[in-house]
Amino acid sequence: MAEKPVIELKDAVIYQRDKVVLSDVTFDIGKREFVYLIGKTGSGKSSLLRTLYAELPTREGTVNVAGFDLTNIKRKDIPYLRRKLGIVFQDFQLLADRNVEANLGFVLRATGWFDEDKINERIDFVLDKVGLKDKRKSMPYNLSGGEQQGVTIARALLNDPDIILADEPTGNLDPETALDVLKLLLRISDSGTAVLMATHNYGLIQKYPGRIIKCENGKVICSRIQK
Repeated sequence: MAEKPVIELKDAVIYQRDKVVLSDVTFDIGKREFVYLIGKTGSGKSSLLRTLYAELPTREGTVNVAGFDLTNIKRKDIPYLRRKLGIVFQDFQLLADRNVEANLGFVLRATGWFDEDKINERIDFVLDKVGLKDKRKSMPYNLSGGEQQGVTIARALLNDPDIILADEPTGNLDPETALDVLKLLLRISDSGTAVLMATHNYGLIQKYPGRIIKCENGKVICSRIQK
């Protein structure tokens, strides 16, 4: 029996307030898949991502994410959806007054972790996965841009998500560091967590070709393997 997709959209309409930004959106993403989301600024990429983590409501069509039907999701269930998602932004969004350990511990405690030994084990596990175990006690302002983004990816992995949604995760990074972050996300998808990465960086796609979902002229117009 085939595995159920982690994300599945059929004839979905993506809204930003009352404006339709994408219509007839149909695609799915399976476990372990790495998918690029591309399109010009204003083409609907961020609105699509925000719909997938239920910041924007699903009004038309079918949107299933990590086992949740977003057409009918109740507000009280949105936190449970988001525990199955890892969300990575361009601007890191780390708490500047807390070290790496405290940033990650804050998220775990806020999402229902209470056992301090298990919290410490999980922090060690995700930092090791992104190669930053030695930065556990570091403050964010003492980390490079690439290290800060690595911490945000570690944060996204804390609750063992089904998929990572990455919105321009390399946008503020130099080319070499951007490539390192992409390689990290590719390793994460290989290990079983799907990744959907919005990007303007076509150089990365050329170096590491993969499946592409493109937003253009109000449609998702292609989904293909870039050769």
